[in-house]
Formats: sequence, structure tokens, C-alpha cells
Amino acid sequence: MSDDAGDGNSALGHKAFDRSPSHFGDRITADGRDGWPVAAGRYRLVVSRACPWASRAVISRRLLGLEDALSLAVTDPIQDDRSWRFTLDPGGRDPVLGIRYLSEAYDRRETGYPGGVSVPAVVDVPSGKLVTNDYQRLTVDLATEWTALHRAGAPDLYPVRHRDEIDAVVAGVYEDVNNGVYRAGFAHDQQTYEEACAGVFRRLELLAGRLAGQRYLVGDTITEADIRLFTTLVRFDAVYHGHFKCNRYKLTESPVLWAYARDLYQTPGFGDTVDFDHIKRHYYQVHTGINPTRIVPLGPDSAGWLTPHHRERLGGRPFGDGTPPGPVRAAEEVAVAGRP
Repeated sequence: MSDDAGDGNSALGHKAFDRSPSHFGDRITADGRDGWPVAAGRYRLVVSRACPWASRAVISRRLLGLEDALSLAVTDPIQDDRSWRFTLDPGGRDPVLGIRYLSEAYDRRETGYPGGVSVPAVVDVPSGKLVTNDYQRLTVDLATEWTALHRAGAPDLYPVRHRDEIDAVVAGVYEDVNNGVYRAGFAHDQQTYEEACAGVFRRLELLAGRLAGQRYLVGDTITEADIRLFTTLVRFDAVYHGHFKCNRYKLTESPVLWAYARDLYQTPGFGDTVDFDHIKRHYYQVHTGINPTRIVPLGPDSAGWLTPHHRERLGGRPFGDGTPPGPVRAAEEVAVAGRP
């Protein structure tokens, strides 16, 4: 499951870590076969800018131009025992759903649901019920089921001719990198930590080798694979290197991956969704089981994300036959504190 809220944060690092599958796996589809048809304005995407799993959906939504069709709710990066909170909004309530906690939408869907309250979550606005928290499927469906509502010039993030290769790449990225950093950071014994940490860097070396001669992970355009790797890389030095002890080296010390990550960060739709302030405060202040002081480090300096990457020399067409997304909407801009 994606990043959860609850009092289990104090137990992190003291028991075996296991990411459970998403409990609410309904899909919003063009034909509405699960009872949830794609419809402009019907659903609300609830995210935390701190969470890498939620950030995938934020990036996809922006690249595809779904801002008018799928509204966005951003939670406070600091949870309490009741779950993700809407304390960033006036009165502490989401202005569309009218709720104080995301858990309220979960309760409307299933009373007494025993699992964690996770983001990303898509909520049905008319009923106030959670529709899905399936972070693995959500971005693929945004790319393939919501096409009637995509902006003109939207890129094809999951092209048919490359799907098998994308699926294979993202499977390895998920196991060793996306989830691997968590298995290392929340390990409860030395062997578990060492195995997970070794797996993280073994996969990063393989990815660096792949990206040494090509600009993007699959084909010559940005795809779902790049989105999934980026959301971990952009958090690597800020939280995974120190907080999760994935410290064989920093991202900035891997020439290929650092240039690749900067290339994406500087691409409209990626870096303009990243909030380093939310990221750092969430990990260091919420995960009290591994950081009981809740002290948030001052570094690293994020200014390097804006330096030249020179990856354009490898060719590639970021948006394929499409175009970049337009400027970020004023209401969705990342606060100055979260930018380089």
C-alpha cells in the first residue's frame, strides 16, 4: 500500500515491514465497468506532495492536462493518528469534500475498514466515498482510460508498442528502488537492511547503465517508467540517503542518474510538482520509530536541481508527438519554501 497514516509510525523500524496491496482496487474506466465511469468533475484526487506514490498521480495528471477534469486536494504533510489532514485549507476542511480527514471518505466507503488510510486516493464527490487507493493502477488508467478528457497535445505515457518493456522495467524499479528504499529504511534487523540496501544500489547501477546511452527508460519519450523512477530519485538525497540509510552514495554522486533526474525535474510537469519542504518534514517528523527527535535536517541544498544536465545530447523527444503542459495553475503552485 502507499504511504499510510496512523499510530503505527512509532513502530517503524521495530517490526518487519510489509507493503500490503491496495484494498480498494476499483477502477475508473471509460466504459464504467466497475461502476465508476470517467466523468469530468465527478472525482477528486487526494494527495500528499510528500508521498512518492501520490506524486506519480500528480505528475501524470499535469502532463495529461486533466486539471479541469480531476480536481486536486493536497493534504498536510504531517499526519496525526486519524490520517491525512486537510489543515492546509481554510477551516481545516477540504473545500470540495467538506471533510477534515481523508479517513472520513474511507469510512463512507467501508465502515470500520481495518487497513491504513493511504494516498493517492480518488474520492467520488457526489457521495463523498473513496473510489480507489490503487496507486499502481491509477496512473496507467489516467493515461489509457481518461483519454477523452486529455488536453490537446497530451503525451502517450503508456504507448501500446512499448507496454511489455515498460511493465518489465517498472517491475524491477518497484521491487528494488520504489519499495526497496522503504524496506531498507524500515528494516528491523541488520540482515534485512543490508539485503534491501544492496538491492537498491544494484538496481540503480543497472538503471544507470541503461540510461548512459538513452535519454529515457523506454523508447525515446517520457513514459510511465520515467515517472515511477523519478519520484524516488527526487527524494533520494533529501530523505532516503540519510533517513532511510541508503547511503552507499548520493544521487548527486551518480553522474548518469543525477543528470537524468535533473533532466526530468526541469521538464514541465515534473519539478514544478515537487515540494522539498513537504517531503522532508513528512519523513523526518512522522516516522518517529526511526527518527524519535523529529528533527528535520537543514540540507541538502536543492539548488543543484536547476543546473544544466546536457541530456538533450542523447536526442529523444520528451513529449513525443505532443507538447509540454502549460504553466502551473496559481492555486496548485508549490510554495516557495518547497522549491530550490
